[in-house]
Amino acid sequence: MHIFDTIGIFFRRLRSGASLDPVRDWLMMLTLAAIALIGIIVWNVWAFDTVASGGTIGVPPAATTVTFSPASLDAIRALFANRAAEEAKYETGAYKFADPSQ
Repeated sequence: MHIFDTIGIFFRRLRSGASLDPVRDWLMMLTLAAIALIGIIVWNVWAFDTVASGGTIGVPPAATTVTFSPASLDAIRALFANRAAEEAKYETGAYKFADPSQ
């Protein structure tokens, strides 16, 4: 008996309201759940392996030119320099911390 015939019989019996065999029905549901779980695991392993090896899933993106702005990089460097200067003021004692609980 083919699996598709078995599944078809299972769903026909559900629709017709015929007497159900609980053991067979539970085994059928567990088998379908196991097949679905195995399919999900295989898909995830394949997707992980593809991405881990540097590939893409689906259509690879078209090559684009990288737009680089030195001005934005300079602004980011200035921001981090200001933060480093503030951190240094706390560490060297230029800023005094008054503990309000004292």
